Amino acid sequence: MLHLRVVSPAQTTPQVLRLLEAEAGVAHLVLHRGAAVRPAGDVVEADVARECADALLSDLRTLDLDHDGALTLESLDTVLSDSADRAEEAAPGEGSDAVLWDELIARTGEESRLSFSFQAFLTIACLLAAIGAITDSAVLVVGAMVLGPEFGPLAAVAAGLVLRRRDLVRRGGTALAVGFPLGMAITAAATVLFDATGLLVSADLDGLDEVAFIYQVGPFSLIVALLAGVAGTLALTSAKSGSLVGVFISVTTVPAAAFASVAAVEGRWSEAGLSALQLLVNLVGIVVAAAGTLLVARWTGARRDRGRELSAG
Repeated sequence: MLHLRVVSPAQTTPQVLRLLEAEAGVAHLVLHRGAAVRPAGDVVEADVARECADALLSDLRTLDLDHDGALTLESLDTVLSDSADRAEEAAPGEGSDAVLWDELIARTGEESRLSFSFQAFLTIACLLAAIGAITDSAVLVVGAMVLGPEFGPLAAVAAGLVLRRRDLVRRGGTALAVGFPLGMAITAAATVLFDATGLLVSADLDGLDEVAFIYQVGPFSLIVALLAGVAGTLALTSAKSGSLVGVFISVTTVPAAAFASVAAVEGRWSEAGLSALQLLVNLVGIVVAAAGTLLVARWTGARRDRGRELSAG
């Protein structure tokens, strides 16, 4: 269940109440008249089944409440109520399959910003992956994969393409286009330092059995990227964010970027090129699969909404 709070101008409140009362997936409807101070108005609260929340938000936005008032949603971990149970049973579909598009836009928009923290995490992940490759440590490489923050911008690009939001595409694309080259440049500089201090010699890269997958590009590279894109998008849209860790471990983006820098500094151009290709295949595959998953979700959601309107009529 989700908790919905609406700040509504007094003249709009009757329409808000009618919308909420007509929705079978709503429970615990509460009205606080005159409780809102800025903006002034009434406060309406309700618990809403996740599967009907997106359509309900869309209906409420037609009343211009996102401009004249406010609409907020928060997840409820525990709800002990027969009324809530009945509302969830009456709502069409499954809550875990429902996509809240406004929530998706907010999450991807925030996580795709080219911020200091984003660049710091990406750079540290690249450095860890480089050290993991140099020392042939799969554990360090996997740790770098978990640390990498690149799925946020990738998801933003996919969402922007599906929703035709140029701002999301631009923001996510900028984070990737600036973040990876800068992280790779710093990793290359660190590799030069390792060379100068004797911590690395080119021969160390000859027998990397544990991490050879970084630059071994093949059909499974694309297949894994596509599967990761689908899984990551499902985890993002269904609020099962814990599953994203598995997605991060499965894709070879950060390790490929890091090893491309190390190999280039050491003059191993074939391995550097293959690593760069691995990075490109993974980035493109994730975006394509994520966009396809969102398109399917949008289509099924539209069908569910049409069925809801027909049953209400």
